[in-house]
Amino acid sequence: MTELELVRRQKDRYFKLGADSPIPYEQRADFAGLAYYPENDSLRLVVQAEEFAEKEPIEMTTSTGGVQAYQRWGRFGFAVEQQPATLTIYYASWGGYFVPFVDATSGGETYAAGRYLELEALADGSFLADFNLAYNPYCAYSADFSCPIPPAANRIGVPVRAGEMQYPGH
Repeated sequence: MTELELVRRQKDRYFKLGADSPIPYEQRADFAGLAYYPENDSLRLVVQAEEFAEKEPIEMTTSTGGVQAYQRWGRFGFAVEQQPATLTIYYASWGGYFVPFVDATSGGETYAAGRYLELEALADGSFLADFNLAYNPYCAYSADFSCPIPPAANRIGVPVRAGEMQYPGH
């Protein structure tokens, strides 16, 4: 079993059995796990980010009409199937580098409102951007959650076929 397969199994178990799982309680008995793309090594990237000189605060609108505060931290470029794309990195109050995005699979193969990716800062100043770990926000499973909607800067026209897929029935 690969490390990614183990992470996915643990997440599926938590979603089925966890007391604070985003899966509505009445659906948990039939929950058989999330749908995932096969592991895609070409979308496990070490990227050099362009850090913004001024880190502007930004409020992202949420799925319930509220707002959440972030800082525009920087951006990174990458290619998917030889097609270029650029995503903005946001710094979150919980202390992480957060990349909410919508791509060409959104609304078909993946959740229409987009997915999230958390970057891992590496010792040399680069970041690990492993799209195999891209995940749906909790509002993909239940309207009881309020999730930030990816800003226009992070709506890209390339298909990112890695990570979580559309949750059945949503």
